[in-house]
Amino acid sequence: MMKNEPLEIGLVEIFTGNGKGKTSAALGVILRAAGQGLRSHIIYFMKGGYQYGERNVFALLPHVTYQSFGHEGFVDPNNVKEEERQQAREGLDAARQALASSDYDLVVLDEINIAVAWKLIGIEEVLQLIKDKPQNVELILTGRHADPELIERADLVTDMVEIKHPFHKGIKARRGIDY
Repeated sequence: MMKNEPLEIGLVEIFTGNGKGKTSAALGVILRAAGQGLRSHIIYFMKGGYQYGERNVFALLPHVTYQSFGHEGFVDPNNVKEEERQQAREGLDAARQALASSDYDLVVLDEINIAVAWKLIGIEEVLQLIKDKPQNVELILTGRHADPELIERADLVTDMVEIKHPFHKGIKARRGIDY
């Protein structure tokens, strides 16, 4: 493993779209960063306490930590509860702290685009978070429905396009592959 040398320039990346692979792409960047001795932190919005497979591996990777906000179940965008908004605000506060701490080279905000789209947190708050991001920290935002203002502000945007998905054949999400 290489010595941890801070990034000279940290960009803002967005992985969005209806296709599979947004979180997986962000996790791939974390894996690559860990291999180069960089320090990564992932903040889960919307995915709550469910034990996704990658979380079992984080303890084995040097310099990779995470925090999880939200509940295990799905948020109904037409009936958002105050408790769900509060969880998202706590996630945003954790993101501010992680970015300001100088403890991380890479910060991933998983499903933050959905939190914005469903009005759990305001777009202005996320734009301010990006503005306040230290120059040498890479920031990745994932989730469907990325706001056009976030897309405009980002340095890299990848739109995951669904061409075909096994769900449409009745194949449910598979442990170890999809979660």
